[in-house]
Amino acid sequence: MPLLTPIVHLDADAFFVSCEQARDPSLRGKKCAVGGTTRGIISSASYEARAAGVYTPMPTTKALQLCPDLIMIPHTAGLYSQVSHRMFDLCETVTPQVERRSIDEGYLDVGPCGFCSQAELECRIRALDAAITAELGISVSWGLATNKLVSAVASKLRKPRAFVVVPPGGEAEFLEPLKLGKLPGIGTKTEASLAAGGLETVRDLLAAPAPVLRRFFGDDYRAMLALARGEDDSPVETVEWEAKSYSQQETFAHDVADFGEIERVAKGMIDELVPKLREDGKCARTITVKIRYPGMEDVSAGHSLPVASDLETDFYPQVAPLLRSAWKQRRPLRLVSVRLSQVEAPVRQLELFGAVENEKRHKLAAAVDALKRVKGDSAVTRGHQLRGGK
Repeated sequence: MPLLTPIVHLDADAFFVSCEQARDPSLRGKKCAVGGTTRGIISSASYEARAAGVYTPMPTTKALQLCPDLIMIPHTAGLYSQVSHRMFDLCETVTPQVERRSIDEGYLDVGPCGFCSQAELECRIRALDAAITAELGISVSWGLATNKLVSAVASKLRKPRAFVVVPPGGEAEFLEPLKLGKLPGIGTKTEASLAAGGLETVRDLLAAPAPVLRRFFGDDYRAMLALARGEDDSPVETVEWEAKSYSQQETFAHDVADFGEIERVAKGMIDELVPKLREDGKCARTITVKIRYPGMEDVSAGHSLPVASDLETDFYPQVAPLLRSAWKQRRPLRLVSVRLSQVEAPVRQLELFGAVENEKRHKLAAAVDALKRVKGDSAVTRGHQLRGGK
């Protein structure tokens, strides 16, 4: 019996929050969210918080107004990428054809795996789900279908812990009752515009005459019709998803005008971003510092190193000059961010004495990374992390 639903979409449930709950089980079942503690945005919200009206990317201040008992959790550096990598590693125990679409969702093509029946496949995916939950403590939703489009819609339909199977030939029947906003590419504004024109469900769109569809979608309306019928022949891409840049930002609880404090915060971001580079086996050449004034005006400045690096000490000296370049008005700031880009594979240092010194610095960095993995981030404190430190 041929395999009938060879494409599997997995979508981790409230991923950042789920990772934090696995780290601190006392947060389970509570209204909690990951994000800026006061003036940032919500990056991820528990389903209990969502029931109270909290969603992403809602400003934290609004979320706390809607849900005063909301537990705010700051981002834990390195945690989410570590859990993500392991989640997809477990998926590759089922099939080598895994597309890591983003940090929390992806596709599996199980067609080449030789499952004898649909029941055997579903049993194997449920076992994978159980393994992810047991090892990582997070929950995942699954969609099984004949193509990527339908499997992705299926996995998101009944979250959390969804397990939806769309049988072959049943793609249109599955999609027709759904609101148009469930289809990829149709956002909130487009959905509202379509509803105002009498098109609310996929069935309505399929029944609409061509002139009506052309008014909404232009000459591409036929592609939208194919999507509404559940037609998709795009393959599962096995090239691993990689970050093209590494960035972090902090929105201050109160506007800050102290240059030393801003510099300390920016260097602290380097302390979190550069270990991620090393973890991913990458180097970065360019550092960009961005500042934001209370009126939401952004100014940025960047600098490229002669050679890409994965060492904090190569980026620290750039922070102060870049801050001075971007922050010329010296008005109080609402936000500062750091981005490392032009990411590439490591390049060997060719000059003899430079190579020896570089090797020493990498050994020290590796020792610090290992200590943090065992003892936690607080095990190592750099001088600039102290108040008043540089």
